[in-house]
Amino acid sequence: MHRLRTTVSRLRPLTNVRTAQSWSQHRLMVTKGGLRTLQPTRRLNTSVASEPFLNGTSSNYVEEMYYAWLENPKNVHKSWDIFFRNANAGAPPGSAYQSPPLFGGTSQVGSADVRALVGAQPNVQKLVEDHLAVQSLIRAYQVRGHHIAKLDPLDISCVDFDDAPCAVGFQNVEFSHYKDRLCDLTAGGVYGLVESDLDKVFRLPTTTFIGGDESALPLREIIRRLETAYCQHIGVEFMFINDMEQCQWIRQKFETPGIMQFSLEEKKTLLARMIRSTRFEEFLQRKWSSEKRFGLEGCESLIPALKMIIDKSSLNGVESVIMGMPHRGRLNVLANVIRKELEQIFCQFDSKLEAADEGSGDVKYHLGMYHKRMNRVSDRQITLSLVANPSHLEAVDPVVQGKTKAEQFYCGDTEGKRVMSILLHGDAAFAGQGIVYETFHLSDLPSYTTHGTVHVVVNNQIGFTTDPRMARSSPYPTDVARVVNAPIFHVNADDPEAVMYVCKVAAEWRNTFHKDVVVDLVCYRRNGHNEMDEPMFTQPLMYKQIKKQKGVLKKYAEKLIAEGVVTTQDYEEEVAMYDKICEDAYTRSKDEKILHIKHWLDSPWPEFFTLDGQPKTMSCPSTGISEDELNHIGNIAASVPLDDFTIHGGLSRILKGRANMVNQRVCDWALGEYMAFGSLLKEGIHVRLSGQDVERGTFSHRHHVLHDQNVDKRICIPMNYISPDQAPYTVCNSSLSEYGVLGFELGFAMASPNALVLWEAQFGDFHNTAQCIIDQFISSGQAKWVRQNGIVLLLPHGMEGMGPEHSSARPERFLQMCNDDPDVFPKLTEDFAMRQLYECNWIVVNCSTPANYFHVLRRQILQPFRKPLIVFTPKSLLRHPEAKSSFDEMLPGSHFKRVIPDDGPAASSPEKVKRVIFCTGKIYYELTRERKNRGMDDTVAVVRVEQLSPFPFDLVKSECDLYPNADLVWCQEEHKNQGYYDYVKPRIRTTISCSRPVWYAGRDPAAAPATGNKKAHLSELQRLLDTAFDLEAFSGKV
Repeated sequence: MHRLRTTVSRLRPLTNVRTAQSWSQHRLMVTKGGLRTLQPTRRLNTSVASEPFLNGTSSNYVEEMYYAWLENPKNVHKSWDIFFRNANAGAPPGSAYQSPPLFGGTSQVGSADVRALVGAQPNVQKLVEDHLAVQSLIRAYQVRGHHIAKLDPLDISCVDFDDAPCAVGFQNVEFSHYKDRLCDLTAGGVYGLVESDLDKVFRLPTTTFIGGDESALPLREIIRRLETAYCQHIGVEFMFINDMEQCQWIRQKFETPGIMQFSLEEKKTLLARMIRSTRFEEFLQRKWSSEKRFGLEGCESLIPALKMIIDKSSLNGVESVIMGMPHRGRLNVLANVIRKELEQIFCQFDSKLEAADEGSGDVKYHLGMYHKRMNRVSDRQITLSLVANPSHLEAVDPVVQGKTKAEQFYCGDTEGKRVMSILLHGDAAFAGQGIVYETFHLSDLPSYTTHGTVHVVVNNQIGFTTDPRMARSSPYPTDVARVVNAPIFHVNADDPEAVMYVCKVAAEWRNTFHKDVVVDLVCYRRNGHNEMDEPMFTQPLMYKQIKKQKGVLKKYAEKLIAEGVVTTQDYEEEVAMYDKICEDAYTRSKDEKILHIKHWLDSPWPEFFTLDGQPKTMSCPSTGISEDELNHIGNIAASVPLDDFTIHGGLSRILKGRANMVNQRVCDWALGEYMAFGSLLKEGIHVRLSGQDVERGTFSHRHHVLHDQNVDKRICIPMNYISPDQAPYTVCNSSLSEYGVLGFELGFAMASPNALVLWEAQFGDFHNTAQCIIDQFISSGQAKWVRQNGIVLLLPHGMEGMGPEHSSARPERFLQMCNDDPDVFPKLTEDFAMRQLYECNWIVVNCSTPANYFHVLRRQILQPFRKPLIVFTPKSLLRHPEAKSSFDEMLPGSHFKRVIPDDGPAASSPEKVKRVIFCTGKIYYELTRERKNRGMDDTVAVVRVEQLSPFPFDLVKSECDLYPNADLVWCQEEHKNQGYYDYVKPRIRTTISCSRPVWYAGRDPAAAPATGNKKAHLSELQRLLDTAFDLEAFSGKV
């Protein structure tokens, strides 16, 4: 029956367009309560013999008859009943048909004479096949039209390796000319259509909008309109999207006849923006021809493209746009999109410009910017932020997304209607960098979505010197976006109006569906990778073509002059006006003598600092909290705040254990963390914990999200029940990504200083897949961009015999990047500890007690500035009976302890101590147990260095001075070439003015972080303990 329905209701041939138009004005039926009924304007007793079967308007009638027969076979004539029964049984429509009796005749339905009439009817099979062919042809254009669109301004590249891209601007379809072309476009040729079919009229399916107000068109016109929609300067890639509404929306935007029209005013605005984009680059080239600036030449339409996206988004209610981009075109974006003062940009080229005191700075094409201004199109205020980034392409993507998510969170924008992100990419990096894929996969996750990002790819068809054929395996650089059903709009960047239109549609898509969208600006790079590079070495033919290429501004200006939109004088005056703006700014730039990096800040915190950007104080209040608060938070941690909520039996035991600890006034690691988070939340500080499996915790210790054992997806987060006016707590399991998620959390922490943002690695060594974020942003971000950040990295670390991959968080790497001088003993002042923190690039700690972990987390917020915090967190200590802290260590007046001295018999008689063992982390518990077993409590002191960087010179000196007769040993469980030894040894030596050697007790150097053999692990541990407590181990050594 489906075949019949397709025949009569979908594929009706029309004798002329007028007939089709008359049909489009009628609806066949209405639905009442699910029952199909006929409209009263049609009658069942219309003569069925007045027209040939299935020809002309009777097709409409046939469909009505069919639905009437479905309701009750007696509603229709006997002949129709037989026809529908035959068709329903599988007979082809032509064979199923039997003519009704002739008027006044005695013929019986089904007689041989009547059957003979069947052959005289039109070939229904052919009609069906032709309509199916037209539908398939329309679909072929929708699916593959972009493959033969004229996207490359240079005419040298084609996605399908077709050497003959289509001609643009044709008006007539000649079948002989397009037959081969259509065969390339479609899978099976032209589906049986022949030249004589070009002037036949076909009913259009509901999956196309090329008809406009017409429901049927001749084949010739169908092809012409499809070519206009899909094979000109815009290639629309969207048919992989599995949402019908979204596909229909895109079809309507590109297929509707005449939809891509611009007013005279819009064309003039576009021309003015093209002038600014082009003349800015030309001005820089004239003034600083030998300077690297990574100009935009060849893709000047990027600037009006971005402005169109921002304008359209502002009209739709967006108040803040956060952008990330690579180096190419960055200065132009800063000048003409963000509206950075031109003199501030020009003075960057001055080699005599002195650097300001703060930071070491970065090159001009890496810097960011934050600016709030009036959008002239929407007449609304809009904030634009361009995030500073390193040369590592695409690394900024997740950072931008995190910052966007944070701004949405803080302003209550749960649908992304007020804050949005725009990401710019290069073609080679978009296809080649895995972080692009990781970032895309965050786009629809509940705790990471930014409700749609507009991606703009500057596709200059080359990556430094690498040809696209060597740079990617996919036809397009944008194919990675298909994994999240993001539509991809390819556009020839030498057609500014086409660029404007796709950017307008992209902004509307984001506003409508709040999903990602990609604009692929197919362009070229007029110069080499930078202005000093010679591209002819590697791309001679491409650059011969580029040298012949007329600039896009010149082409567009000539087009508008020819159309009468502007005169030559208008155009020249606009150019002269912008040139004068640049010259005047250049003159003013010569007055700039000092480069202030803070003028390029992308995330200012004006209320957090003084007016000149300094901390308001250089002291930190106590990080302790009251006993009542400890009890209250502890009881919340041990409870299930929701009624009728069934938790796992094992979890009941854990919660009971927490309640017991609260009664005993002690806490383990998990409870200490709970106290820190809960107290900050109560004080109005948002806490966000993200990473793989953080809700439960890798080691099943945290359990911040409780799951109802009987109701799917019903959860409870007790941390959000601490106080009615508390800040919200966000704890979210991330996708299995380190690079992308850590970058995201870094961006989130950038948005506000009043939030504790933590990223936890599943195991500490997994952070190395996010090394780019650590090296380029976290370690050096403040020095390069004067941008403080308080992100916390929780890295599980410890030699537990679990093998080389789950042991070391690689502390040596973090310590090697610390900026304190090992050979200089700092000047001791009253605020020494806080000033040390202020001057360091990050803080590295390895806490051995829950109380110290509690304090360092709270200090992260209570200190008057923000620094990244690296915490090597324990594994076995999570449940170690000795690794517990009393509430007394967390009360008001208590602080984080940078060094924890020995408090046993050794400290009572320091002159008797023969050895001081400095250590950090869980090895302390191994050492104290061994010391007790050996009865050496009074001869060996064990001192814990909890804060490794900045190094606590003052406290280590006090400990060394306390034990004048003792030799000094650094003990660690890590291998000698790893861990902390190379960092602490020179600093301890500086502390004691090199008066005593600093010996080493630990594992020997090794390539791998740990052995995979349990017995070897234990023997190595015993050997290092023997060395640590053998008082003669270092005698005779120098």
